[in-house]
Amino acid sequence: MKVQEVMTRDPLCVTPGDSIRDAAKLMKHHGIGIVPVVNEKGSNRLVGVVTDRDIAIRVVAEGLDVDARVGDVMSTDDIATCAADDEVEEVMETMASEQVRRIPIVDERGALLGILAQADILRKGGDHVRAERTVQRISEPGGKHL
Repeated sequence: MKVQEVMTRDPLCVTPGDSIRDAAKLMKHHGIGIVPVVNEKGSNRLVGVVTDRDIAIRVVAEGLDVDARVGDVMSTDDIATCAADDEVEEVMETMASEQVRRIPIVDERGALLGILAQADILRKGGDHVRAERTVQRISEPGGKHL
């Protein structure tokens, strides 16, 4: 099965200049834990992501103001991405090795096309046994995102 068959298309985005408060409001209102960061409004070139964990650890725990900019706390280094025509099984392996629950889907120019979450795979992917093993590997202690 191809990623494009199960991914969430056209995800909500923020820019590095948007406030953390705005990103958190999007997460709350839409029940999501990640918001892709694009270089500017109307653009879809992925420059990073901001997660609920980024907000908890880099804003709340550090005592930053919620009006701080997304660019100050977003993850930018070594963000795992995949392509829409990748096989879901390959992406599950990437999720497990990177220990991430969600991966931005980009085209060959780095333009954001969607997000693939472990929930998308469980809901639409069909391979529950493999998805369960992937979730176990994602949840193992350690990993580069500590």
